[in-house]
Amino acid sequence: MPTTANDVHEPITVVLVDDHPLFHAGLRQLLEADGIEIVGEASSAEGGVGLVERHAPDVAIVDPAMPGAFRIDAIRRMAASGRRTHVLALASPAPEDDVVAVVLEGGSCYLLKEAPPETILAGVRAAAQGDAMISPQIAGALVHRLRANGLPEGPEPGAVLSEREKQVLRLVVDGKENDEIARELFISRHTVKNHISSILLKLRVSNRIQAAVCAVRAAIV
Repeated sequence: MPTTANDVHEPITVVLVDDHPLFHAGLRQLLEADGIEIVGEASSAEGGVGLVERHAPDVAIVDPAMPGAFRIDAIRRMAASGRRTHVLALASPAPEDDVVAVVLEGGSCYLLKEAPPETILAGVRAAAQGDAMISPQIAGALVHRLRANGLPEGPEPGAVLSEREKQVLRLVVDGKENDEIARELFISRHTVKNHISSILLKLRVSNRIQAAVCAVRAAIV
């Protein structure tokens, strides 16, 4: 089941992992102005993993384009470090293969650095709640890449999901948030969250984006 920040009255905690000093400083200022607590900062993937393991923040904000082959493995390790931390990839436009790799290794959200400040803040809040958020430009490239080349074999959504869960999953693939799914299916937001938790458990994935990947691979959408 997706995790949330410990308490709605406590600030979201974040670890920043980015090797561009000016962007890093601006991002820190943006987050702190919104009441988000920075519990650690690193300029390398290796340093970021250590901070995530030490502080267990709600969100790890990572630039997946940092130098070194270790960066994608670092995202996997951050996402797998505990049920509390969710990874938000914040990058410049990247090759489709890099986007796919980040998603498959556990990234909950993938946004562009050029996104408006309010979009980045919304992405941090979504990640802290265990939800997914992906820039429209990236989403289009991701779906195109998956449909063109496919993915390694995995659990077949059609074989394990109920009809209602398939309906919810199709809307997740369409980029719908929980409130929109609830309105479209005439069910409560709480029921939507329960369905999504069940979908993640059945598909053995950790976030909505990975569930959507499974859906595309299995031609549910």
